[in-house]
Amino acid sequence: MNEDDEQRAEGRGQDGGGGASGWLLVLSLTLMLWQPVSLGLSASSALEALAVRGWPLLAVIVIRVMVAGFGISAGLAIMGRHPGAIAMAKASLALSAATDVFVYTTPYFPNNRLPGETPFYIAASLAYYAAWITYLVKL
Repeated sequence: MNEDDEQRAEGRGQDGGGGASGWLLVLSLTLMLWQPVSLGLSASSALEALAVRGWPLLAVIVIRVMVAGFGISAGLAIMGRHPGAIAMAKASLALSAATDVFVYTTPYFPNNRLPGETPFYIAASLAYYAAWITYLVKL
């Protein structure tokens, strides 16, 4: 077995790098960057309502932070090509989908959606997460 074969067996390309590439790289960057930034922007505006909405809003924010943290760890695992990274990413996407549906269907987190728009937000969110999970299942 030569050096190139050893690198392929270890999951590295010819350049010797061990990171993710292609759509897997896009997913890992989404989990590590987009999800926390999106959460930070929405949570910072929601904090103004904390005095009115109380502990339920705080609980939702804490849950969303924990889910985003799990997503960051899944993204890092993908980038590092750790053995359970794909399963971890699937779990992270499923938790994110469940959290989004909870936020969209309960009155705890402030929103600016018009009446009747919530089903469209839920459908778009579930389609997004289903597409990524389907991609990961086919790997």
